[in-house]
Amino acid sequence: MKTFLFENSIFLVLGSIAAIVWANLDSAWGYQSYSHFVHFDLHQLFSSAHGTVHDAAHVVATGTDHDAAHSAGHHGLTLHFLVNDILMALFFAIAAKEVWEAVLPGGALCDMRKAATPLIGTAGGVIGPALVYIIGAFAIGNLRDLGPGWAIPCATDIAFSYLIAKLIFGNGHPAISFLLLLAIADDAIGLAILAVFYPSAETHFAWLAMTAAAVLTGLAMKRYKVNSFWWYLLVPGVMSWFSFYMAGIHAALGLVPIIPTLPHAARDRGLFAADDVHTDALNQFEHWWKNPVELILGLFALVNAGVIFSSFGAGTWLVTAGLFVGKPLGIGLFTYGAMRLLKLELPSGMSMRHVIVVGCVASLGFTVALFVSTAAFPVPGPIQDSVKMGALLSFLAPITAFGSAIALGIRPVVFGPKRDKTVVGNAAMQNAS
Repeated sequence: MKTFLFENSIFLVLGSIAAIVWANLDSAWGYQSYSHFVHFDLHQLFSSAHGTVHDAAHVVATGTDHDAAHSAGHHGLTLHFLVNDILMALFFAIAAKEVWEAVLPGGALCDMRKAATPLIGTAGGVIGPALVYIIGAFAIGNLRDLGPGWAIPCATDIAFSYLIAKLIFGNGHPAISFLLLLAIADDAIGLAILAVFYPSAETHFAWLAMTAAAVLTGLAMKRYKVNSFWWYLLVPGVMSWFSFYMAGIHAALGLVPIIPTLPHAARDRGLFAADDVHTDALNQFEHWWKNPVELILGLFALVNAGVIFSSFGAGTWLVTAGLFVGKPLGIGLFTYGAMRLLKLELPSGMSMRHVIVVGCVASLGFTVALFVSTAAFPVPGPIQDSVKMGALLSFLAPITAFGSAIALGIRPVVFGPKRDKTVVGNAAMQNAS
């Protein structure tokens, strides 16, 4: 039971269900209590200072999340901030570890011509949804009101899409690395879009000098044969995370730059290598944090998935169309174009069938889509609610992903191995005789 819970990201699913149910209860025991929970100031556990309580009360009363509160001068250590900006950095670090190993000798993306293919697919996964959304808003004559939401369907939720990809392709399949690289690049573009088109606070790029210093520190430690991953987390890792936070960049990505500095094997061992091969610092890091990160993902879902089923509207269907039509179409067309026009290749073991399924899996936008919804439409109301509902409906992506896989002849591993009907029939005849 324990193995099933941890290896199938069940905590992520349970956290999502709990958040949605909790947030949609009646006003007496519903969104108000959920909001108090998400924005609870952890300082209150250690101090009863009036200022701390006042700041927490302000955040809850105004419905402002930590990022907005930070830009306004409120620095409460809320549960939302702890999970989204600190703990989730470990998940993104593990995701970055998988991508980094994939480009090592023997990895699915070690050939740069093959690594370029998912990056081009990423461009299609951003352009496709944006075009579908904008064209749709123009077609219904509501581009002025709904136009700012064009970026909502552009990003991919790494956590949920990774879960679905594992259930379809199985552990270690090159499509997993393809999806992770695509999703991480997708979210990086999404963050850039947020910074350029939806500025909420001043960005201080000078702090990125500390990121460079953190990487150099990690490389120096590697040169002097520091083999414990803990030192890399506590010294260059903390430096890099702090620099991202102070620069105004999403702090959850703060550990990503130091992952390539950890000592690693000469070849890709994969995310699910056997326990006895975790001898290098990079694989020890992943092996030690794999189960704790599953619990972190459950917390992440609990504090982020609580969206009220308030209203459907034009924004809902525009976001949904961008995700379910624009995303897979863009990824598929751009990847096919990269192969035909640029003569690039897919990782060994992949074909266009897998790319189409990956495009459907990548339609799961969820977290980043919810965040962009608030940034694009900062004033609560029917439009914001409608586009948030569109982001929430991306939870239906597993249905289209599994359906496309089956239609294309890819048997999801969660269904178990395919039985040979001929062998079964012969065995039955022998038993009958």
